[in-house]
Amino acid sequence: MTDHAIRLLLADDHPVVRAGLRAVLETEPGLTVVAEAATAEDAVARAAQGDIDVVLMDLQFGKGMGGAEATAQITARPGAPRVLIVTTYDSDADTLPAIEAGATGYLLKDVPPEDLAFAVRTAFTGRTTLAPAVADRLMHRLRAPATNLTRRETEVLSLVAEGLSNQTIGQRLHLTEGTVKSHLARIYAKLGTDSRTAAVATATDLGLIRR
Repeated sequence: MTDHAIRLLLADDHPVVRAGLRAVLETEPGLTVVAEAATAEDAVARAAQGDIDVVLMDLQFGKGMGGAEATAQITARPGAPRVLIVTTYDSDADTLPAIEAGATGYLLKDVPPEDLAFAVRTAFTGRTTLAPAVADRLMHRLRAPATNLTRRETEVLSLVAEGLSNQTIGQRLHLTEGTVKSHLARIYAKLGTDSRTAAVATATDLGLIRR
C-alpha cells in the first residue's frame, strides 16, 4: 500500500453525485478526496498536477469531452493516476471505449459503499474491478464473438437508434454513405436482422447499445 492516504479526484458534472461520493469515501480510512472536477477537461488538467492517485470518472458530462476521452488523456501520461469509471451506463457502447481508454475499473452508481471503497483500493494497486453486469457482458462477448459489434459498428447503430439517416451518420463519423451501408449490412448479418428497427431493438436487448 502507501504511507499516505490514497488521494482521490471526483470527476462528475452533478454536484449532488460528487457530494455523495465524497460523503461515502471520506468515512473510509486511508482515503481522502483532494479535488473535484465538474467537466472532463478540468479532470484531465487536475489529474496532471501529480497529487492524485485515483480518479473516479463519470462517462457523460453534457457538452464537451466525454469520460472515455478524458480517461485516455489521463492514462497516457507517465506516472498517471488510475481511473475508476463510476457511471449509470453499462452498454457495450459505453464500457468498451472506457476500458480501451485505459480505465482500471468500471462501476455503476448503485454500487454499495463498501464495494466502492474496495474498488478504489483495488484500482490503486493496479488491479481491475468490474460491476457484475459489465463483467457478465464482457464474458458474453468472449463466448459469443459472432454477435459482437466492432466499435465503429456500435457507433453507427447508436446513431441509427437516434433516428439519423445514413447520410447524416456518414457526416457525423466522417464516412461515406456507402461505408455506412456496408457497416449496416454487417450489423444485420451479425444480429440476424433485416431492418434498422429490428437491429436497434436486438442490439438494445443484448446491451450492445444504450437503452
